[in-house]
Amino acid sequence: MDFRKSSVESLVADIRLRRMSVREVTQRALANIEDLNKSLNAFCALNPVDALAQADALDARLKKGDPVGPLVGVPLGVKDLEDARGYVTTYGSQLNINNPKATEDSVQVARLRAAGCVIVGKTNTPEYGHKGVTDNLPFGFTRNPWNTEYSAGGSSGGSSAAIASGMVPLATGSDGGGSIRLPSSACGFTGFKASQGRVPLGGSSPAGAGLLAVRGPMAMRATDIALALDALTGDESTDIFGLPHPGCSLRAALDVDNRPAAVVWSPTMGFGEVDAEVLATCEAFIKRLESEGVKVIRREQIFDKDPNGQWFVLWATYRARAQEHLHGTAQWELIDPSLRAMVDYGLKVSGIEFVRALDACHTLNVDLEAALRDAPFILSPTLAGQVPKKDAGGGLLNGRESSSWVTFTPAINMTRNPAGTVNVGFRSTGMPVGLQVIGRQRDDLRVLKTLAYFESLAGLANAAPVGVKD
Repeated sequence: MDFRKSSVESLVADIRLRRMSVREVTQRALANIEDLNKSLNAFCALNPVDALAQADALDARLKKGDPVGPLVGVPLGVKDLEDARGYVTTYGSQLNINNPKATEDSVQVARLRAAGCVIVGKTNTPEYGHKGVTDNLPFGFTRNPWNTEYSAGGSSGGSSAAIASGMVPLATGSDGGGSIRLPSSACGFTGFKASQGRVPLGGSSPAGAGLLAVRGPMAMRATDIALALDALTGDESTDIFGLPHPGCSLRAALDVDNRPAAVVWSPTMGFGEVDAEVLATCEAFIKRLESEGVKVIRREQIFDKDPNGQWFVLWATYRARAQEHLHGTAQWELIDPSLRAMVDYGLKVSGIEFVRALDACHTLNVDLEAALRDAPFILSPTLAGQVPKKDAGGGLLNGRESSSWVTFTPAINMTRNPAGTVNVGFRSTGMPVGLQVIGRQRDDLRVLKTLAYFESLAGLANAAPVGVKD
């Protein structure tokens, strides 16, 4: 069973009509993981016994005619930055692998479990989700199903590799600087970062990435994401940024005409460098949009200056807040060197610098709103370059390794606009190229609609070379 070849919605319909049992679907997901995980390293923890027990309980409810959720029987991978009952939340860190198992689910996992999902395991992530490549000391490197020499991206790299290879149809992700959009783009499928609060964080502890943090579902296509969001949206009393339910079914709204009338196309958003192959692939899709009657407004400048420095002030300070107490202990040496460098930087940030970075969230949003007066969407490359190979110094950007391969996603965490990515083509290496779609504040629905339209227009095959074979 290759979960890439059918929608989550059709899978649920087959289960409800008893064409297949939840146990059968769960067994297939576990078999997929067993077949592929050695080559991709997407999952870092599994519990087949518990997964099958969940499946049997759902089958019993279906047999009796009891109510079941809108995602009944859908196998789910949970990113190892959030709690799932019965699993250790390691955060991809050697510091936490012997921690007690979680006794409760995160808000996101609890809502997906209540909707009928079967939690099959935890997906790999870089230590504390601190970078755009998924590797760590306890579990190792997560490989890209399009070419296993390359990273699946990060920090939701395990979830992305699992979806792109067909191990599971649905997984959780989180995005503090691009961590849903970045690996979705790298693995060649649609990804969506909702407005902050659309999927509540909540819980007893503050979010690790603070004001930058967003959680949400990951799946192959916009309709699957919308279906999962319908089960996830709605206020949560322990999330001070939680948004109310949008008052409609996001999934149902995608069944009407989704073509946008106009878009703003900004290849660099006013800063940075774009790889020539990435730019050419995106430009070819932009011309396709114009041929379909979409008005394309070309605008080079969105931001007056590169916003990534201000984003890094916030990001590094949040990391320092979490790990600075380990300075001078034996545990400090167990932390990824790149994370240690972030903590060191964050410890030097003054209160005034931090507040100025918060102020930049406001001014960057003002800049976006000025551009969005011309059209309801801004388009840019999702990634400036190609995702890195294992142990590389950076992603490929015009023939050289560069840390600037990811540069266009973090600012949208600062402004907290909804944004997504869709695969619009491939580089000469065969690696996917993503186009980022940024919408107006809290306009999640129209971003999802536009992603769905772009998917249909691009018409690209979704199956990566390394994946489930029927």
